[in-house]
Amino acid sequence: MTKINTSLHSSRRKARKAHFSAPSGVRRTIMSAPLSKELRAEHNVRAVPIRKDDEVSIVRGSNKSRGGKVTSVYRLKYVIHIERVAREKSNGQSVPLGIHPSKVMITKLKMDKDRTDLLKRISEGRKAKAERKKAE
Repeated sequence: MTKINTSLHSSRRKARKAHFSAPSGVRRTIMSAPLSKELRAEHNVRAVPIRKDDEVSIVRGSNKSRGGKVTSVYRLKYVIHIERVAREKSNGQSVPLGIHPSKVMITKLKMDKDRTDLLKRISEGRKAKAERKKAE
């Protein structure tokens, strides 16, 4: 089997090293979450990097169908913390559960200028790709 993308390593060892030693900016894109069907139709974008104050619902795991606002994006551990999704410690203290962004779905975006520009840029790229495919 030949290599598909020559700029990336197909070695498992090197792929894992690149993943776990990735800088914060790269981790941001890795920590992207899919949009809900309504948001996907509205913005013509499939997934965006998650950020604090986005509203999400969990789609996998024991906390499935629970949701809330993202309270923190913990890039070092590749997890996000969601309000009201926590577990009790033995001493009664509440600790937020870390959930991977790929296991949640964004239901409401926190919009600002940069986020609007990002969505617009991705949407235009998808439209251009669709037109090129149609022309073939």
